[in-house]
Amino acid sequence: MAAHIKPTGRETFFRDSELIVSKTDLKGRITYANGVFRRMAGYRESELIGQPHSIIRHPDMPRSAFKLLWDTIEARREIFAFVKNMARNGDHYWVFAHVTPSFDAAGQMTGYHSNRRVPDRAMLESAIIPLYAEVLKIEHSHVNGKEALAAGYKALTDFVVSQKVSYDELMFAHQSAA
Repeated sequence: MAAHIKPTGRETFFRDSELIVSKTDLKGRITYANGVFRRMAGYRESELIGQPHSIIRHPDMPRSAFKLLWDTIEARREIFAFVKNMARNGDHYWVFAHVTPSFDAAGQMTGYHSNRRVPDRAMLESAIIPLYAEVLKIEHSHVNGKEALAAGYKALTDFVVSQKVSYDELMFAHQSAA
């Protein structure tokens, strides 16, 4: 569904007191979406359940950011990330996401859980938006999809290394610095 949606350039917002919550299976298909998620995304619950979480992916998000996210959660670790999402009508909204793997009583991974809150605006504008734009530019400079992803991932991880912190620490530092 998201592939046919064109970005409008209009940003929407949710309240600081609200959390966007979703759960997915191991393949990233939505198994739960709370009311704030549904409202911001512009979908009814029946339209979301079973859909890939990428239904809300904004084209301004670098693929390499999602590679890092998936690599981390598939390795049974949590991750923090700033993400630009796209609603059904093409509007966008930014979130500060905390994504964790979910486990059953036997310790087997069963899916993923994400809580998203309002991100710090100053940090978005001063650090995150320029970083993602640069990584996306690098990705778009390659014709081959694998090469694009590899080059974007290298640029993203090189930036993190240059900051002398982990990706999570960098993302969380930008969120909590305000």
